[in-house]
Amino acid sequence: MGVRLLHTADWQIGMTRRFLEPEAQARFTAARADAVRRLGGVARDQGCDLVVVCGDVFESNHLTPQTVRRALDALRSVPVPVYLLPGNHDPLDAASIYRSELFRTEAPDHVHVLDRAGIHEVAPGVELVAAPWESKHPGRDLVAEALATVPSGPAPDGVVRVVVGHGAVDELDPDRRSDSTIRTGPLVAALEEGRVHYVALGDRHSRTTVAGRTDLRYSGAPEPTRETEVAPGDVLVVDLDPRREEVARVTPHRVATWSFRVVDRRVDGQPDLAALDRELDDLPDKDRTIVHLQLAGTLTVPDLARLDALRERHRDQLGALVERDRHQDVVVVEGDDDAWETLTVGGFIAAAAAEIQVAARAGGPPSVPTATAGPGRGAASASTFVAGRPDDEESARDALALLYRLTRGSA
Repeated sequence: MGVRLLHTADWQIGMTRRFLEPEAQARFTAARADAVRRLGGVARDQGCDLVVVCGDVFESNHLTPQTVRRALDALRSVPVPVYLLPGNHDPLDAASIYRSELFRTEAPDHVHVLDRAGIHEVAPGVELVAAPWESKHPGRDLVAEALATVPSGPAPDGVVRVVVGHGAVDELDPDRRSDSTIRTGPLVAALEEGRVHYVALGDRHSRTTVAGRTDLRYSGAPEPTRETEVAPGDVLVVDLDPRREEVARVTPHRVATWSFRVVDRRVDGQPDLAALDRELDDLPDKDRTIVHLQLAGTLTVPDLARLDALRERHRDQLGALVERDRHQDVVVVEGDDDAWETLTVGGFIAAAAAEIQVAARAGGPPSVPTATAGPGRGAASASTFVAGRPDDEESARDALALLYRLTRGSA
């Protein structure tokens, strides 16, 4: 009467990230296939009857044969039947991986594609109500269409029904008026009626319950994909028995090996830099940790040089160290003592340092003569810099820090 399934989604095998160096990208790619093997181990250890993957198995329909073959090899290790739902990243369009000769001829026999909308009897007494994507922009609620194929009234005795869908639900989607948004109301009504017993969803990469229900859920992605995700890295073991008052009992299991962290700190001198250094040193599994560094504060040029050295060292140890301009607000100021007096520089280097210091101050960079304006330009500009323009001050600040490090022999 009961069934135990493993609910997962959003494997996105073949995903790339622009901020990853080639070596880290290779490990990040391999981790997504390895997650399939780990969730197969969970299915085996927990006695699951099947695995349901709710969309976006692949990052796109345009992957190399090597990537697809490695995914299929990982699927061979899963010891129970696996049911794949095409999602918005890998829809059943003309270029679909699922329709390729490679997939059709090399996919393991226990791997099945839910390639049509409606009820699929996958085992005696077990029905999956599938809502596959046939294009990236369906323009309609695919889950509602699939649900419409289910007879009204409670499911027959001895039958467990699971809806398998992909996409944003109206309760969580800011664009809830979109035609493709999944409407929550009909799903809740079907669950209350006993027409279906569980709704397994994909698309949201954080593990999420919908409408406060334990039987209407997103599993989240088995490996995280960005820093904004709240609870990624799990798969859900779902124990279903319509004879119980609580039909669905759900237990998350951790399978992720990578992590994203946001480190948002203020740095106003050496003590703050030392604390930041220790914090990054203490991170576990640094080679599989992607840190988004957000800094604000006031530093002298020598302290900025120390910060740059700190960044370089940790960037080499971490999976990635990501810094976005909009999250950086570090102001360079002159210290009580002139750091440049301790450096043995002279001649044009000293003159350049003095000029760059002026450029880095709040008053803006010095004027630099430019060529006379050509026809149609009007009067000649007095400077190649514009006072207060962030790029000028930022480049001057970086130049000072680099010059300081070079003259100290630390770069």
